[in-house]
Amino acid sequence: MAEFSNDKKTIFSGVQPSGNLTIGNYLGAIKNFAEFQDEYNCLYCVVDEHAITVRQNPAELRRRTYETLALYIATGLDPEKNILYVQSHVPCHAELGWILNCYTMFGELSRMTQFKDKSAKNANNINAGLFTYPTLMAADILLYQTDIVPVGVDQKQHLELTRDIAERFNSVYGETFVVPEPYIPKHGAKIASLAEPTKKMSKSDENENAVVRILDSKDAIIRKFKRAVTDSDTCVKYADGKDGINNLLTIYSSFTGKTIEEAEREFEGKGYGDFKLAVGEACADALAPVRAEFDRLIADKAYLEAVMKSNSEQAYRIARKTLSKVQRKLGFTQIR
Repeated sequence: MAEFSNDKKTIFSGVQPSGNLTIGNYLGAIKNFAEFQDEYNCLYCVVDEHAITVRQNPAELRRRTYETLALYIATGLDPEKNILYVQSHVPCHAELGWILNCYTMFGELSRMTQFKDKSAKNANNINAGLFTYPTLMAADILLYQTDIVPVGVDQKQHLELTRDIAERFNSVYGETFVVPEPYIPKHGAKIASLAEPTKKMSKSDENENAVVRILDSKDAIIRKFKRAVTDSDTCVKYADGKDGINNLLTIYSSFTGKTIEEAEREFEGKGYGDFKLAVGEACADALAPVRAEFDRLIADKAYLEAVMKSNSEQAYRIARKTLSKVQRKLGFTQIR
């Protein structure tokens, strides 16, 4: 079981089990998580409550919850060093989420870019949960007195709101919440679509050629990279107006550990075909051990459920302390 120390800072992050995770999820967040587990107190959550802001097939949601937990472990997160749990197994998330709704302004939520984007995509289901999603995200983070939150560029606005909510509550009731700071990796923080490189790679994209998933086969990965949109130039160079090439260079750099400049020199004088094949192979080779470990873990449902149970119990004990503090400050009566 993970040992939490007062001498270490705390990191929290959550991933939705609402689709097969992409290399954008991997490079922008999950790949970095294993680097933190010895230096920080780490909590990584499968945020199934966030997933239901759009309609889910119940059987698929259950399956993907197991798969997301298995992927956490397959990418190097040790359940003995990190708390890996499912959001709905810790009721404190929803309880604090309601409380923080009362300290979040309507105007703040209406300005959230993701609400506007998701409303446009789900015009027949613009529900209250979709609107208050960032407040539940704030509760996820603040419950654990989180110091650092690894975020992609698209989630930075939500973290800024979390900070505002924490500061507002603290100003009324005294120091209650740690005000978290973002961690955004220098490279790979935002991986673009292979088909539309001006847009973020999204696991919900209907165009399969636009998305490379962590669990795709090697053949599928290479095929998708071969079809990646580039430009009419022939020079592998990171530059304005070369969104497709810039995206592929970022991906190649992230998987190989080479700098953008080293990659440019490597492919100097070579065509886009050679470059795209090399990016595909680098991606597939890097993900091969992850896929193999995932296959082993997903076949052992009893082990995954044991991790869910023990880790959620530990998460609950930590979360309950914060929630009890909040409830006392608000004037709620408590029965022991």
